[in-house]
Amino acid sequence: MTTQYAVAPPAPGSLGADVADRELLAYLDAMLRWRDRRRTELSALDQAAMELADPKDRAAVTPDVTLSMALWQAVADRVELLVATWDSGRVGESERRRITTLVWGTLEQPGSHGGAQALAVSLPEACRLSDSLASSLRSRLRLDGSDPDVAGRLRSLRQQVERIADQVALVPESRRGSAAAVYEELDGRLDDVEGRARRGADVGGLLGPLESRAASAERDLIVAASARAHAKADHAQATREVAELTARGEAVRALAGRARTLVSPAPTLGVPDVTQLGPVPADPDELTAYLARLARVDRALRVAQGSYAEALARREELALRARSVHEALAGSGAGAAMSGLAEQVQALLDARPTDLTRLEALVQAQEAFARTMGVAT
Repeated sequence: MTTQYAVAPPAPGSLGADVADRELLAYLDAMLRWRDRRRTELSALDQAAMELADPKDRAAVTPDVTLSMALWQAVADRVELLVATWDSGRVGESERRRITTLVWGTLEQPGSHGGAQALAVSLPEACRLSDSLASSLRSRLRLDGSDPDVAGRLRSLRQQVERIADQVALVPESRRGSAAAVYEELDGRLDDVEGRARRGADVGGLLGPLESRAASAERDLIVAASARAHAKADHAQATREVAELTARGEAVRALAGRARTLVSPAPTLGVPDVTQLGPVPADPDELTAYLARLARVDRALRVAQGSYAEALARREELALRARSVHEALAGSGAGAAMSGLAEQVQALLDARPTDLTRLEALVQAQEAFARTMGVAT
């Protein structure tokens, strides 16, 4: 159906599915048209928002305009990847599956922490959110140049409140209270306005604030749903990291034990135990702090591993140098002169732990003697 404004096309297939070439081409063509039309619409909405005389009105719509622009950019970036993968139709099964993965996978970019790219939503979800925001902004900004008829505005509000009800149903029951209260407030206010309109009252002054409140509520619920999906992904990531850090911690502790047994002086760094952090929390704020603590454990493990490994490597290096100089002196016939020193070196290497300070001094003495004798080591 042709509409005055851009409406996102239905997406084909599912994540990683193989979809026929013609379906992918039709979708790509429709998405390119959607992208271009929505960009034009957003420019007009942005201009209308800047021209609002009342600073409070501008402040009220600015978050939705900003989010709409960021969403459009995230979608446009993903469409570019789709076009590149499509490669003018030069695609096989693997490329077709890659395209549906790009369509249905999250738009979130690695390392992102804000804006549209921090929303764990797929391309179709981002487009639907963009459609909803654009519709809300057009209504609030009266972009068509005149107020829509009251009946039309009431129909749009009723549709929006029903969408809000659907979003509330997705909120976990333990956290649904505030969201349900917002829905009940909006539903009650809308019932009241509809009743007044049926009785012939002038409700024009009541619609604007209600539309603004409904738009904010819908946006917040969609963003919150995305944040829950993001937190779920973070929880899975944290669980994987805990398993990895637990295994690495055990390995580094074994490495530290070996270093303390074999060398002296040995490093004295502690090896963190990730299990002391407790179970992975479900609360998003607590999870963010937990992930930061996991990062600190990771850094501490890297430092400890490097320190203990370096101490063991130093022992191996000195043992190799001692063997090399001993063989060089023996081959030159000068080995007998240094036999006592060679025995001391071997005794240090056999000792547990090996005194690295004395070992290095003895090896350096052997090397100095070899250089004096003109023996290459």
